[in-house]
Amino acid sequence: MVEYTPKERLARVFAGEEVDRMPAICATQTGTVEQMDAVDAYWPEAHEDPVKMAALAEAGHTVIGFEAVRVPFDITAEAEFFGCGIKPSTKEQQPSVISHVVSKAEDLEQFEGYNIEDGRIGNVCKAVKILADKYGDELPIIGSMIGPFSLAQHLNGDSWFMNIMTDQEFGLKLMEFTTEFCTQYALKQVENGANTFAIIDPTASYQLIGADFYKTFVVPFHQKIVEALHEKGIPSILHICGDTTNGLAIMETCGVDALSVDQNVDPAAAVENVDKALIVGNLDPVSVLWNQGEDNVEGVKEESKKVLDAGVQLLAPGCGIVSKTPTQNLQAMIEAAKNWTY
Repeated sequence: MVEYTPKERLARVFAGEEVDRMPAICATQTGTVEQMDAVDAYWPEAHEDPVKMAALAEAGHTVIGFEAVRVPFDITAEAEFFGCGIKPSTKEQQPSVISHVVSKAEDLEQFEGYNIEDGRIGNVCKAVKILADKYGDELPIIGSMIGPFSLAQHLNGDSWFMNIMTDQEFGLKLMEFTTEFCTQYALKQVENGANTFAIIDPTASYQLIGADFYKTFVVPFHQKIVEALHEKGIPSILHICGDTTNGLAIMETCGVDALSVDQNVDPAAAVENVDKALIVGNLDPVSVLWNQGEDNVEGVKEESKKVLDAGVQLLAPGCGIVSKTPTQNLQAMIEAAKNWTY
């Protein structure tokens, strides 16, 4: 059988074509302290400076061994772009949103004429280009952003969940706004060289809002982004946190190519509950990959085998990698993926 480049191999998996073995990728954030030390690119600077961001993303390939490079490392740049308050990151901890800027539909007027190349999101796009210029012929260049539902929640605050139930007009208007922004942002990353895309929409949870609200406030908006990516020939991965088992069949109706499931999902059930979408996941990033320390290599291999035996198409962490995760644990997961043939 032909041996493919990592870029070719992943593209063929998305297309349902034969490959020599499983690709070794991570759809969620990849930065760790050990990588930062290895390439002298640390958070918080690597969240903000495109050169350092690209250097740390590259370390996921050169230091850890992932067969892809991916940016960014957090999901707050989009909220920051629109003026939300952000708690800064540290070397070990990601930034977080601490204040919100939209309480009514009229508040959206202040954002008219925004420039997708400004601020930290502009630097993410620059980092994509740096990586694409260096690795675009060989590796998957995975662009990523927060999804439109979670961005709406960042902009509106915790009242967002009540608002979609009591003020549908406002909820839909905010979703239209965030989806238009997300589509532009995704396509800018594609223009700069991203050839695979991950939509991280943690609070767009079937488990949290139920089937009816998910169908109204999530599916059609994810569909718009996925269709825009597909028009450019870009496959997409959707990650939503929590136990999404019962919602997977609805989630894939947006047309997404793959669903990244977290550690709360039974991987065999996930595979059974979808029709076309690939299942990505779902090693526990805390109890399996991080908490048991560097002596857990055999445990990582064991858990990887269980997930692989369950039928997942792409072995990966169930959520973002914890920054203090030992390199050798991640390499054990990568080895398991690279040794797996479909």
